Amino acid sequence: MEGTVMKDAAAEDIAARLSSLEGLYFPRAVQSTTASSDQRKSILLDLLRRYPAIFLERYGSQLSLDELLAFDALKHDYEVDWHLKNLRKKISPTSEELKSRSVAVRNRRLAHLNKLVSEGQYFSEDAIRDREPYLHHEYVGKFQDSMSRNMARPGERWSETLMRRAEEAALVSRIREEQQRLGVAECDWVSNENMEESEEESEQEEVETEEEEEKQTGASSSLAEAGGAENKQGTVLPPEEMQEMMEQFTSIMQQKFLSGEDHEHLDYTKIDNDENLDDHWLREVGLDAEEKYFGDD
Repeated sequence: MEGTVMKDAAAEDIAARLSSLEGLYFPRAVQSTTASSDQRKSILLDLLRRYPAIFLERYGSQLSLDELLAFDALKHDYEVDWHLKNLRKKISPTSEELKSRSVAVRNRRLAHLNKLVSEGQYFSEDAIRDREPYLHHEYVGKFQDSMSRNMARPGERWSETLMRRAEEAALVSRIREEQQRLGVAECDWVSNENMEESEEESEQEEVETEEEEEKQTGASSSLAEAGGAENKQGTVLPPEEMQEMMEQFTSIMQQKFLSGEDHEHLDYTKIDNDENLDDHWLREVGLDAEEKYFGDD
């Protein structure tokens, strides 16, 4: 029947272009025969002609609007028609579809945020300080005892202590660079003096035995606890205020995640397109409806 078969020239062009793409997915069963562009083109062309719906499901996101037009000849196939509509929505959405997509993305990021919070690592103080050392310093760090960060910790190997001190020096350097960029007065710059003192001590400690090292580890821990009462700036906040500042800082970091500013650390494309995250909101809606039902009783 006329109009039910894609034109050979269009199929050839689509398969040829896709065969030249780097990293294009192929099932494991045929990967051994995809070494050359001609082999890849042959596989793609065979799939397109025999199973166009599977072709669109697998490679539709790589096609342009003009290339999708070639599949209109196959719209009588329900699956092909469904894929075409779905792909065109993503490539050229209406204003209503854009609004719906924006809501879906926001909800998926919120669901992923809840997952990260429950796992406890991504929004831990050490993790968010590593991502935003200057912001942490302004909200929390300048009220903490900086000396304790360079002390040896109970049960920590000497090599681990040295590595942690090097990481701390790098963080302090990043904080100072940001202070200089923002024009912060030099008298308010974060200081490296405590680290320099710790490095001088480390040269002596390095030659001591494992047994002596363990004794000094315990002594260092006691010193860190004693030093925690007053920091470099001489400003000590009550525990309740410190907790409040930490909560404010964490909230800012969570908002940065939701607004897409953590792209250096997370794959937003994967999160925003993860339909499994929609299940979180379906459960939330179900719980809300259940609570309302029993609340009405």
